[in-house]
Amino acid sequence: MDNKKVYSLLGFAAKAGRLSSGGFAAEKSVKTGKALLVVIAEDASENTRKRFSNMCSWYEVPCITTGTREELGHATGTEFRAVLAVQDENLADAVIKEYNRSKGL
Repeated sequence: MDNKKVYSLLGFAAKAGRLSSGGFAAEKSVKTGKALLVVIAEDASENTRKRFSNMCSWYEVPCITTGTREELGHATGTEFRAVLAVQDENLADAVIKEYNRSKGL
């Protein structure tokens, strides 16, 4: 699966200051209603994946699982990131659209 466009959009969101990066920042973003999309790394711990999946379900925030922690970190200019929260509506929509396209949905 080719996620280059998804990573590019996440990098753009980071540069625009519309991305919460890391577990604590993403959790705060979801709970305050700022997060419009949560991206979880495929190699994040089971606890992290379950916690954010449940939280996103409760707060009705779309949630996708893609890439590794290293790939998500590299895309956003950091070392490793297990969880990201996009805070821009247009960027979140673009990431979801590109994610679905890459999955063949």
